[in-house]
Amino acid sequence: MRGLSLVRGALLALVVVMLSGCGYNQIQSKDEAAKAGWSEVLNQYKRRADLIPNLVATVKGYAAHEAQVLTAVTEARAKVSQINVNADDAASLAQYQAAQGELSQALGRLMMVTEAYPNLKADQQFIGLQTQLEGTENRVTVARGRYIQLVQDYNTYIRQFPVNLTAMIFGYKPKPNFTVENEAQIQDAPAVDFGTPPPAPVAPPAPAVPPGIVNPPQPAAPPVQGGNAPQDPQDAPAA
Repeated sequence: MRGLSLVRGALLALVVVMLSGCGYNQIQSKDEAAKAGWSEVLNQYKRRADLIPNLVATVKGYAAHEAQVLTAVTEARAKVSQINVNADDAASLAQYQAAQGELSQALGRLMMVTEAYPNLKADQQFIGLQTQLEGTENRVTVARGRYIQLVQDYNTYIRQFPVNLTAMIFGYKPKPNFTVENEAQIQDAPAVDFGTPPPAPVAPPAPAVPPGIVNPPQPAAPPVQGGNAPQDPQDAPAA
């Protein structure tokens, strides 16, 4: 019995050494890092979503007739909240990314509209919310970028030999990632035309002088009323 226990212990130690040499521990570490990165992405997106109701209410107090823009932001936020995203499922992640992109565009249009309301831009509550939103957008960008790098690192590692054999045995598969196509278009706010005044009418050009005439004829002076009109020197009597 004692000899059997020693054999089992030796086999277990050998398995541990083999797993360590085949990257099992590294797979675990990189997988956990990617999960932590994903949690940070969700936290920052949630922070942004929590700011939206107060932002919409503040803008509505000054620009209630911008109902279409305000409704678009509210609906985009609701659409995001209804998605139960699974970061390990490519279709689910793509749907979530598209919904977040639509929300970013709706927020961009809302912030562009506020440029037409000086009193709103001077409101202290709006200034505070705008500052928080800008900071959150930056944190979202940083979190997304870090997650993309973590997933790329994980996926690259589990495809390498002999780590790929270990990953296959224990069921570790490549993770889907955020796509970077049109990322700039998603983040950029769309242009909003508030209307520009029509151009001033252009005065018609002066009539052209016919060629060959240096000094064009001037209109005759009106006759003098009362008194003697000046005589032409040729009509004066000879002395």
